[in-house]
Amino acid sequence: MNISIAIDGPSGAGKSTLARSMAQKLGYLYVDTGAIYRTIGYHAFASHIDPRDEAAVAASLPALQVELAYGEDGLQHMLLNGRDVTKEIRLPEISMYASAVSAHPSVRAYLLEMQRELARTHNVIMDGRDIGTVVLPDAEVKVFLTASPEARARRRMLELEQRGTPEPFEKVLREIRERDWNDSHRAAAPLRQAEDAVLLDTTELDFQESEAALLEIVRRRTGR
Repeated sequence: MNISIAIDGPSGAGKSTLARSMAQKLGYLYVDTGAIYRTIGYHAFASHIDPRDEAAVAASLPALQVELAYGEDGLQHMLLNGRDVTKEIRLPEISMYASAVSAHPSVRAYLLEMQRELARTHNVIMDGRDIGTVVLPDAEVKVFLTASPEARARRRMLELEQRGTPEPFEKVLREIRERDWNDSHRAAAPLRQAEDAVLLDTTELDFQESEAALLEIVRRRTGR
């Protein structure tokens, strides 16, 4: 039987970094669902579609081909109509586009089966906003990963600096708080902790400590 590990939490909590590292250690497939929604957001951005206009976004979906690919580097790459857009979807301006399109029920329904099929056919570590509550409600392990807005803003700043797209702390913090509000107040699959999820707050933890805590949760829940 395949094992599913669902990691949910707010933007900048370190879900992707931790999940990717854990997947490598455990030999699981890592699925970054945020990147999938970012791909739809990037499509809206590149096509000059208002991401808040659900009708316009939904009308564009049938012509899209969204695929996940795993290269020799072991990392998840996003393909949009056959083109690798992995770098483009990480541009700062795409964050709000991703948040807006992910609020639409039509977009979530469009991507739901893709995510579930990956879990049916692989051992997966999947991160996002509603993995444990909607996408994989029967996951063997559910973790709600969080940290204070300030800690998440500092981590996001470092990430942006490393990518060569630095932003001021106050701007990053403001966007983090806006994203938190949008994600937790949307009508479709809002961000919330599943009742059977383990809460892991990494505000005071470094990466190694966070990874050790996450690994202990996984081993305790799976017995592996």
